[in-house]
Amino acid sequence: MSEPTVDVDQLARPADLAPYIQHTRIDSRSTAAEMVEHAREAAEYGFNAAMVPATWVSLVAEELKGTGIGVASALDFPTVGVTTSAGKAAEAAEIARLGATQLDIGVQIGWLKSGMYDAFREDIAGVVRAAGLPVKVMLELPLLTESEREAAVELSMEAGAAYLKNASSGQIETANPASIRYLVDRARDGVRVKASGAIKGFEQSLELLRAGASLLGTSAGVAIVSETADASTTSY
Repeated sequence: MSEPTVDVDQLARPADLAPYIQHTRIDSRSTAAEMVEHAREAAEYGFNAAMVPATWVSLVAEELKGTGIGVASALDFPTVGVTTSAGKAAEAAEIARLGATQLDIGVQIGWLKSGMYDAFREDIAGVVRAAGLPVKVMLELPLLTESEREAAVELSMEAGAAYLKNASSGQIETANPASIRYLVDRARDGVRVKASGAIKGFEQSLELLRAGASLLGTSAGVAIVSETADASTTSY
């Protein structure tokens, strides 16, 4: 079991959440100007990282240079598990070269469901080796049976994953304490948990951190920390 990494009792105001939020913008229609604005928001509010598509990593990395804010990206996403292992590893190396400091990856759910455990593990391990960055695996828990969940968690850690992540987005699961506790209870020492999926408010965020999450992935970060979030806020 991974030890909790966030002292939730110290988070008295929404703004206190900023260091634990990965500020996410993954809309394929985003312009260069919008990505620069996104990076500047990450710096202004003190978010953990700006999460952006691979095509914008170099621009965002340049904008955030010297701020201490991380640059995160995702691969084999939003359609998860369709990239070859060699292609995934090559893209991981390129994303790292462009300036990313963290990487979220889709996993080969079909291989897992086919009992191809060695291939599933090596697909992740290849990315870990190629990127040389902390890798977060998007496990898509609602799509898995209990035995598949157990296998996915163990194989991901064997492959060198730094973070276990409940889902890739709110289209798969609304982040909830039960899923986060499930992962925290199974995480080895040094492996952390990221919550993702329709995270929209302060209280919801606190519940996820209390459950043991170390990071929160959301596109509603500015609304959350500036106390303007509401139920209609779009969030990944």
